Amino acid sequence: MDTISSADELEELIGLPLERTRKKVRTSLSDFDRQWLAASPFCVVSTTDAQGRVDASPKGDPAGFIHVLDHQTIAIPERPGNKLAFGFHNILENPNVGILSVVPGRTDTLRINGKAQIVRDADFFDHMVVKGHRPRAAIVVTVDEVFTHCGKAFMRSGLWQPETWEPEGLPSIAVLSKAYTQPETPLEELESYYGPSYAERMYRD
Repeated sequence: MDTISSADELEELIGLPLERTRKKVRTSLSDFDRQWLAASPFCVVSTTDAQGRVDASPKGDPAGFIHVLDHQTIAIPERPGNKLAFGFHNILENPNVGILSVVPGRTDTLRINGKAQIVRDADFFDHMVVKGHRPRAAIVVTVDEVFTHCGKAFMRSGLWQPETWEPEGLPSIAVLSKAYTQPETPLEELESYYGPSYAERMYRD
């Protein structure tokens, strides 16, 4: 493999950004950013621990779930999950996070970089209740950088084009669970667990 090991080599390969591209990186949320977050039901939160090991965790709720506290601060609710909490452990060691916010049907995305803390409870949790359930915690992020990312990756992938989707033939979550973690459990039982009732339990422990 022919690898790149310096910034000069990288610059020679991909070039430098245009001035207008540099200018899109801002330090606080605009009204347009707030509108975007109000329409977004999904994001990915990337974290890194003190040793540089990384994690990317999907977060999702009804559109607008990323709560804007002010032009410099957002809060992302935490719902019941697998309790591995890789991202939370990383934040305790290294507060720097990167967030990719997605709106279905849009090819562009909103990126936010900043410093995070884990909040156990706050008054604004009242605004993040879903199906009668308050979040068990929240990731509160102080914004360092925010910018819109162009839609080329989503356009190249055809992500929002159903005719390009080919999920058939992939193993189900029940099959994967049996293969990796519960080989002794009958597949029918796992399929039942991950069936329609799974969605009904999403906000309960």
